[in-house]
Amino acid sequence: MTMSSPSPPYDDRTGTPSELPLPAYRAAIALDEPFQPSAGPVPADRLDERVRAALRLLSTDPAVSRLGLRAGSLWDLIVTDATARRRLLRALLTVRPPGPLPDGASDAVDSVLSTELGLRPTTQASQLPTIAAEFPHTTYRAAERTALWRGDITTLAADAVVNAANSALLGCFQPLHPCIDNAIHSAAGPRLRDDCRTVVTLQGAPEPTGTAKITRGYHLPARHVLHTVGPVTDGNPRTSDAEALASSYRACLDLAAEVESIRTVALCAVSTGVFGYPKDQAAPIALRTVADWLDARPERFDRVVFTVFEAADESAYRHALRSSAGL
Repeated sequence: MTMSSPSPPYDDRTGTPSELPLPAYRAAIALDEPFQPSAGPVPADRLDERVRAALRLLSTDPAVSRLGLRAGSLWDLIVTDATARRRLLRALLTVRPPGPLPDGASDAVDSVLSTELGLRPTTQASQLPTIAAEFPHTTYRAAERTALWRGDITTLAADAVVNAANSALLGCFQPLHPCIDNAIHSAAGPRLRDDCRTVVTLQGAPEPTGTAKITRGYHLPARHVLHTVGPVTDGNPRTSDAEALASSYRACLDLAAEVESIRTVALCAVSTGVFGYPKDQAAPIALRTVADWLDARPERFDRVVFTVFEAADESAYRHALRSSAGL
């Protein structure tokens, strides 16, 4: 889709840019249409064949130079082992800007990602035990409607998962970077970056902190991705940072509630990675904000999952739940 960069929407009261509401971009990214990949999965023993095909078709792409390689030289590198080939494909797609893939490459990439989706073990968000079951002595208000799960969010089958994005909203461009933004974009595939580009172009401005946007999940087991920009701190959050973090969680839930089919939402630990928010301070904010939201709309979601990847994040949530006064 080709579009000009519009003037950003403005708040009439303040004259400052305001975030783009869902109706303004919902159709542009075909949010409600089921995703149909251009090519389906292949047997596991043919996966490397499809990786090779994708690399061959991408070998003349200008993005190759972003990896410090000459255009056309990618083919020389695919004689290495299968794991190295797959890492190279991931790195290339990570540094590649949004836009159409070379002829035939979309089919090959879709086939790779469809096959990998079928090979990854998947956890059903709706079947996770509640916090009430896991922490029988907690006084957490939302214990019956929430779950705490440690694992890879790209393997969680929820109606929507939350991505901790940056203000450009286009994903992480650092090859093989261990952030959640990189992981989600890599598993979902390049269409996710294309959708994010469409949204931010329509918005005409970077994504504000504490807001959210939604796209389809493409090759993720989750049907949708909620992208939110949390606050960046130096390890000493201010009151405004705490308010911005709470706003991110509220914005994700508010936006998910606008999509009728979303009944399960998996939240990541927003801002606690490279954005520097202390984990032990972030967890109570997330728990309290979600409880407040669910108290006001008790029937809207079947399950909200606090998803953590690192042991330190899980420990922060467990500590907060054990001493859940005020939550």
